[in-house]
Amino acid sequence: MIQKVSQILSTWNPLGKNSTNYSDLDNYKTEAIDIIFQADLNIRKENINIIVQEIINQAFDLSLSKQDCYKASKQIKKAINQIGF
Repeated sequence: MIQKVSQILSTWNPLGKNSTNYSDLDNYKTEAIDIIFQADLNIRKENINIIVQEIINQAFDLSLSKQDCYKASKQIKKAINQIGF
């Protein structure tokens, strides 16, 4: 699960070119773990978009909108549902 969410975040790459400024980014693994943990606490899983937005914005001091996070959030939700999480 962590690897799949990390892969989605890496493909999206919300940091863009600034991702090279983070030597410990590790393909967004920490953020993937945080998203999965928060999703696990959210019984209905309807707020994945908000979870992704808040975690990425807090982790990197960004100001991404829900729309900015929508596509990656949708993929993450699909991945979580496929695994039966």
